[in-house]
Amino acid sequence: MKADAGRSVLDYFAELPDPRVARSRRHSLLDIIAIALCAAICGADSWVHGELFGKSKREWLATFLELPNGIPSHDTFGAVFSRLDPERFQDCFVAWTRAIAQLLPGEVVAVDGKTARRSYDRPAGKGALHLVSAWASRNALTLGQVKTAAKSNEITAIPRLLELLELKGCLVSIDAMGCQPAIAQAIVNRGADYLLAVKENRPTLYADLQDLFPPAAPAADYATTLNKGHGRVERRKCWVVTDPASLSYLQERQSWPELKAAVKVVSQRDTPAGGSVATRYYLSSCSAGAARHLAAVRSHWSIENSLHWSLDVTFREDQCRVRKGHGAQNLATLRQIAHNLLKRESALKTGIQGKRLNAGGREDYLLKVLLS
Repeated sequence: MKADAGRSVLDYFAELPDPRVARSRRHSLLDIIAIALCAAICGADSWVHGELFGKSKREWLATFLELPNGIPSHDTFGAVFSRLDPERFQDCFVAWTRAIAQLLPGEVVAVDGKTARRSYDRPAGKGALHLVSAWASRNALTLGQVKTAAKSNEITAIPRLLELLELKGCLVSIDAMGCQPAIAQAIVNRGADYLLAVKENRPTLYADLQDLFPPAAPAADYATTLNKGHGRVERRKCWVVTDPASLSYLQERQSWPELKAAVKVVSQRDTPAGGSVATRYYLSSCSAGAARHLAAVRSHWSIENSLHWSLDVTFREDQCRVRKGHGAQNLATLRQIAHNLLKRESALKTGIQGKRLNAGGREDYLLKVLLS
């Protein structure tokens, strides 16, 4: 199945190694992946739902799939995805995202972790699946993700994720967990800039940044924004120090590669129920001013609002109990593919849930999503 302009998403999985022995292959691996992906797009949240979807759409699926023995059972879906090499599956996913993403200079790529809370298996001594993802904010696409043993291991997972991606010219933003000189160096090595959040978990660096930005009129580039809506008012103020002499103060205890700016952002939110003020600090290798850094800080949160929230609420990722073998990790990748496809389809002006419902009811629209 080909798109008018280039390859479809399924083409990128055509060479994926089949984990089954030859004599047990009653169904094509690509057929299994295609049906599972279509089911995920249309609202299926389990292998049982995948089988039900396949049977209800068998006639349509047969127009572009082999289906030598009909629709696979839910046990077949579960067995195949539990044994499928998750790294090879991820490689196919990343190859596809490289082909479709148009990362322009300055694109903010947000990196953050998320736990699939119901994927643990206590009898087997298996903890919940934790994945670190890279989200291209302007493209609204997940570029890739890697598994970690626990949230604390994001420090080792982030460099592995960065190695998978083409990031030249991008600005990579990471929360406080990734505020490490080695991670900053890994980003620079990929030809990108970094924007790293600094919190109280690094008390000395945090205190140094507080000293760099005195409360009364800090000597720095300044920008502010004001947003109103849904009964709340949000004011954001940003100060950026780029003076090399001032930045050298931060380099005395620990060396930060290509450090070009220190950033302070104060966010004030007022609602009918009350108000709140939050102050955040960042290190950056980007020499741009306050307006650019303030926009980048806001773009970082799109990974929470546009990706993680959607996976939890729309795809019910936290409620999924798939856990056998590599099943949870491969299903998480399948959700990311479905989410990317639904985000890319822009003709229907509605949210992800509306698009999933429409795809389930209209085969022509489902095909349009697959070819988006």
